[in-house]
Amino acid sequence: MQRRNFLSTTALLGFTLTQTKAEIHQAPTAPFVIRSGESRFQESTQVGLSPNNIKVSSKDTNGQLTVFEYIGKERGGPPLHIHPNQDEIFFIVDGEYLFQVGKEQFRLKSGDTIFLPRNIPHAFAQTSATGKLFFMFQPSGKMEDFFRALGALKTQPTPEEGAKIFAAHDMQVVGPPLQF
Repeated sequence: MQRRNFLSTTALLGFTLTQTKAEIHQAPTAPFVIRSGESRFQESTQVGLSPNNIKVSSKDTNGQLTVFEYIGKERGGPPLHIHPNQDEIFFIVDGEYLFQVGKEQFRLKSGDTIFLPRNIPHAFAQTSATGKLFFMFQPSGKMEDFFRALGALKTQPTPEEGAKIFAAHDMQVVGPPLQF
């Protein structure tokens, strides 16, 4: 009798784990195309004057990846900050950018890619008048909501207000924006 209970319990546990794993890693069942200048789910966010469109949403990847297209219309960038839970990748389509990762600085231009590991302080600045890049977070975390919060602001936040918005989305500001 005990052997039968053991076998039944083991079989049930295996079925439950298989079902849970399938639910967690369920992928979209159809491809989709998002055209240049458009955003997934017709939702556009702004960072200052610059469109920052979601191309692949965390909803598409069960939170594993988010991809944005940033069309830079002004120089500058975010303060030095840390993502404790996400790696970040940038691919430069157009323009010139300065990145700081830890204590190192890198100048990137069209066609260049940079990988920013989680837990490393980093910042970037668009140094050309205009630019365009794609950037990705893995896993997604709260990044889509972070850019929605920035886009909802009517004025430029103070450094203190900005730090609170970063903290509410699981990031930490550790320094000012890059000077160039």
